[in-house]
Amino acid sequence: MFSSDIDLVILDFDGVLTDNRVYVMEDGREAVACHRGDGWGIGILGQAGIEVMILSTESNPVVSARATKLGIECLQGCDDKASAMSGIINRKKVNPSRVMYVGNDTNDASAMALVGHPAAPADAHPSILRIAKTVTKAKGGYGVVREIADLLVP
Repeated sequence: MFSSDIDLVILDFDGVLTDNRVYVMEDGREAVACHRGDGWGIGILGQAGIEVMILSTESNPVVSARATKLGIECLQGCDDKASAMSGIINRKKVNPSRVMYVGNDTNDASAMALVGHPAAPADAHPSILRIAKTVTKAKGGYGVVREIADLLVP
């Protein structure tokens, strides 16, 4: 698979760009850890003409902040990821066969079924690993997107 095969990479946030853990401060604020290499990977994909965006079930300022920092679009609060995916595909007028969706848990399965290139981090739920065409060596939060960038843009 090469960059010429993909026009759009859509990323789940928790478990893909993070290790799926959340740090809760005593005042209720949340924080997560992200891998800087993933930011670099998003830049590589962008330079290759591949759009990248986040699709998250969570609705959290930390997701928005990371997307803003990375300069990518972010859709949050998506309880029905398949419906959101269909909307993205229609709005962006992209062929679903040229979309990669990277998800890690059972709520990603319906969206993954709509794209030509379902992908998952190494530590994704077993049911997601079974449907992914690409499984990274990296675990969620540890360079998944950087690895995908290297696969798509050698």
